[in-house]
Amino acid sequence: MKELGMIVNLRKPEAVSMAGKLLQWGQENGCPFLLPHHEASALTTAGLGDDTWLKTVKLAIVIGGDGTFLRAARYIMGTDIILHGINMGHLGFLASSRPDDFEHDLRNILDDNFSVLERRVLKCSLYHDDSLLHKIYALNDVVLTTNAIARLLHIEILFNHKFFCEMPADGAIVSSATGSTAYALSAGGPVIPPQMNAMILAPLCAHTLYSRPLIASEDDCISLIPKGASRDIMLTQDGQLAYEVLPGDRIDIRLSHSKMIRTVNLPGRSFLDIVREKLGWGQAFR
Repeated sequence: MKELGMIVNLRKPEAVSMAGKLLQWGQENGCPFLLPHHEASALTTAGLGDDTWLKTVKLAIVIGGDGTFLRAARYIMGTDIILHGINMGHLGFLASSRPDDFEHDLRNILDDNFSVLERRVLKCSLYHDDSLLHKIYALNDVVLTTNAIARLLHIEILFNHKFFCEMPADGAIVSSATGSTAYALSAGGPVIPPQMNAMILAPLCAHTLYSRPLIASEDDCISLIPKGASRDIMLTQDGQLAYEVLPGDRIDIRLSHSKMIRTVNLPGRSFLDIVREKLGWGQAFR
């Protein structure tokens, strides 16, 4: 595996330090890392323009937490670049490699001793009066909420363009399988292996007794329509970008058939291994 790239969380000193170690390791082992201009200038090394970097790199090492990984996913969306994360954050379901294991893991990557996991992403279309305003792709989730303090949001929910219910809640999460271990997990959603083609609809603090997380198939379309007169509604993409939403706007969410994010799956490190490690399942009985 050649043409290795690197994306770094420059706001974390420990991530910058790890990037320096990888740059030195790459020079010593004949596999120099290619950096976009922004990272390169901060690390005082040569870099490539975005277009050149995206066309040249085959696999990119992402140094940071899951937030950095999500930023990297947006950056390479629509390409065939494979991502692998070294976790310098806290939980780290996406950036799952440990800093102490970087040399062993890189050896496996250079020897092509890994498989590729194709993660489906959400395609979200925001309509105002049936006119498309935004087309958004999210690896983890999209979340409809209100900015107002303690303000209840009434959300009309459609499944495949047919009325399902009107839900009073603080908001709603629509998550991919990858995002099932993110915000949706804290809302009581199930843990779904990332290779499954499914979505989760999870209400946020629903003001009913019947609202529970639902799993939708890869062919379903979930639509969210906020009701009322509030002018303080927003839609967030992977918890990082926000879009203004007005009452009556329609948000159609489905799994994309054209875009996905490819990640490294190293031998001996399954999704359930990561779940057990990160969430501590079964540790009280060992």
